[in-house]
Amino acid sequence: MNNTKFIAAAALSLLAVAGAHAETYDGVHPLTHGAARAEVANQAVAAARNGNAYSDVANAGVQTVVSTADRAKVRAEAVAKAHDPLQSLDRRAFFRDEVPAAYKKPSVSFTRQAGL
Repeated sequence: MNNTKFIAAAALSLLAVAGAHAETYDGVHPLTHGAARAEVANQAVAAARNGNAYSDVANAGVQTVVSTADRAKVRAEAVAKAHDPLQSLDRRAFFRDEVPAAYKKPSVSFTRQAGL
């Protein structure tokens, strides 16, 4: 029993010694460039005006798109979609990615029942 206590104490002391070693802190690193604040501000303005140089279409210029769709038809589709109450319904929000039948049927029925 005495040997196990001694081994446990030795192991804990080794862990304490290893944990006590810390890195030194050198403080804030000194500046490595000598540019003035105004010069850096001018470079920042120039870089902002150049745009994103790493973009896929940075040097492509103006792109023209030729559309064959009818303007009135596109507008009618947009109005119909805007008035659709289920247009923002996402099937991923439901159990097993299935929209319940209650959401699929229209809220207004145009059928008439026979009067008795």
